[in-house]
Amino acid sequence: MLKDDEIKHQKNLQDTLVQILSLLKKQELVSELVRKQEMPRHDLVQNLIEKQHVNELKKRLQQLHPADVAFILESLPLDQRQMVWDLVKVEHYGAILLEVSDAVRESLIEEMEHEELLDAAEHLDSDEIADLVPDLPKDVVFELLTSLDSRNRAKVQSALSFPEGTVGALMEFEMITVRDDITLATVIRYLQRRGEIPAQTDQLFVVDRENNFKGLLPLRSLLIHDPDLPVTEMMLNEPVFFYTDGSAREAVQAFERYDLLSAPVINAHHQLVGCLTVDAVMDFINDTSQKERLNQVGLSEEEDLFASVWKSAKNRWMWLAINLLTAFVASRVIGVFENTIQQIVALATLMPIVAGIGGNTGNQTMTLIIRGLALQQINTNNFKYLFFKELAIAFLNGLLWGSVIGVVAYALYDKISIGVVMTAAMVLNLLLAALAGVLIPLILHSTGRDPAMGSSVMLTAVTDSMGFFIFLGLATIFLL
Repeated sequence: MLKDDEIKHQKNLQDTLVQILSLLKKQELVSELVRKQEMPRHDLVQNLIEKQHVNELKKRLQQLHPADVAFILESLPLDQRQMVWDLVKVEHYGAILLEVSDAVRESLIEEMEHEELLDAAEHLDSDEIADLVPDLPKDVVFELLTSLDSRNRAKVQSALSFPEGTVGALMEFEMITVRDDITLATVIRYLQRRGEIPAQTDQLFVVDRENNFKGLLPLRSLLIHDPDLPVTEMMLNEPVFFYTDGSAREAVQAFERYDLLSAPVINAHHQLVGCLTVDAVMDFINDTSQKERLNQVGLSEEEDLFASVWKSAKNRWMWLAINLLTAFVASRVIGVFENTIQQIVALATLMPIVAGIGGNTGNQTMTLIIRGLALQQINTNNFKYLFFKELAIAFLNGLLWGSVIGVVAYALYDKISIGVVMTAAMVLNLLLAALAGVLIPLILHSTGRDPAMGSSVMLTAVTDSMGFFIFLGLATIFLL
């Protein structure tokens, strides 16, 4: 049922995008026609027509969740994006800026006035301001921090002090704490006086007078137990909690393992400083997976789909240059065996098969290793087993599919020697691909780099160059 609702929502969102695009196009066409017409009160007529479309656009946008507006903005070219952004209410700016991608956020902030940025931040919580601060101009950040009261300013500075990838950088400050020396009835009265509770609240955080973390009080306990019972009797004394300097990846795994909605975050003195919620965890998962996909294909940073040609081209230069270099190396390998290829023309048609299958095998292995590193499932105790397992799989696949393609090569060219060379080259290149698929991410990880960073480009370089070398080398030895 939930999946059906999600599909329905996505369809409605796509329909809304189409409607907004249609309104933008109509406005552009009608404005152009009116401009070309000579009529009394020309400017007044043009303003009235434009206002009609603008009001309808505003109405559509006001009905959308900030995340949906972010989707709309990411789906529009730069000029239309700015036009729609100008129609969004200022009080919604901050929430939408947090939802859009990094690249789109940068393009919007570049066009915003100083006061607009300050207004956008004023409608955000402390932890949300901390998420937005790295993208703001320095003068805006200074004025923004100065305008906050001492309590919120301390929270923002605290959140900014934690390195990226730690629990402290993900935690939120908005949570409900209760003392350990009161009854459930007192807690209920306190919640009623508050009038509202933070989103994703499924439990209350129990602390003592010094703010030391004591345990968790599930909300359901307030509903099903005697109100006169003390909090200490109903609270969970050994809950899952995280330290501010703990790994965000480990926290994500714990949320998945224990089906958590929220969890306390404490400092080295065991004092409660914040909470981690499932929505922050989901955002981290999405951001991390997107970065890994981009890194794997050699994109240095997230790219705005509608960015200028020049900016998009620069983002792709570094790894394209590396790819060009590796391709040149592969061409030189082929050049070394030019005489062999001239004598046996069939080799030219068979070479890409060996390199292509090797690349696919290497990518399969590398994807599993990167995933294992991310989940911290690979360590010194099981590395040897995984290493030889991948080599054994590569040998088995190489022998099986190498034999198949060897038979095909023999059938095509009526030379059993070509079939044998093809089979041997396939086995050796798949073994090499598996070796590279294991070692490349492990070496990157051991040096403190993202194991997905450019790994696909490096793997292609190895499987292409060495695949050609192995195949043509064997052909030179056994066929000439």
